[in-house]
Amino acid sequence: MSTYPPPGSGSAGRFFEETIDRIEAELRNAVDFMNDRVVPQVRRESIAAMRRMADTLGHLADRMERGSGQGQDPETKDRRP
Repeated sequence: MSTYPPPGSGSAGRFFEETIDRIEAELRNAVDFMNDRVVPQVRRESIAAMRRMADTLGHLADRMERGSGQGQDPETKDRRP
C-alpha cells in the first residue's frame, strides 16, 4: 500500500514529517513536566492530607473512647442480659 504523497518527497511530505517531529517533542516535554513537577507535588500534597486525616482519626478515636466508658468494649456495654 502506498501513501500519497510519499514520505520525504515534496513539501507536503516534509511538512508532515516536521509536524510529527514537533508533536513528538512536545509530548516528550509534557511527560517530562508531569514527571518532574506534577507528580512530586501531588505526592507531597497526598502525604500531607494523609497525615491530617490520621490526626483527625486519632482525635475521633479518643472522643469515642472517652464517650464509651473508657475501656469497656462498645459491643458489650449496650447489651442487656
